[in-house]
Amino acid sequence: MSSSSSSLPSTILFVILAAFFCLSHADVGTAAQYKAPYLPTACYGNDSSQLPSSNLFASVNEDIWYFGAACARQYLVRCISAAQPGTCKPGQTVQVKIVDRALSSVSRPSQNDATLVLSTTAFEMIANPSASFINIEFQQ
Repeated sequence: MSSSSSSLPSTILFVILAAFFCLSHADVGTAAQYKAPYLPTACYGNDSSQLPSSNLFASVNEDIWYFGAACARQYLVRCISAAQPGTCKPGQTVQVKIVDRALSSVSRPSQNDATLVLSTTAFEMIANPSASFINIEFQQ
């Protein structure tokens, strides 16, 4: 066997591992939910046309907010666990638009100190709505 053919399996393994790590840039955090009224928002004030008609939006904590830089960002969010087993909806992911800063939102979140605070519609797509707090995986 030549040396080039013996390195083929290690090259294939390297490519597979590299692809896996490139595709998994998600962060882990927590999510709560909040209900209407959603206006005014820190990003758009009273401009309701900036809220997605699907009601799939969120507010963010101070780490992500970063002086308003998070406004209009899109995140994919998936529930990974919760205190109550069976809370997460397996295989469900929701895409949300950032429209507010959690610290100053008009409607208070179901739990303080969450990474993302999802609209009720977005939260219900990935978790049982009776939960106030879930663990999530999210990526921009």
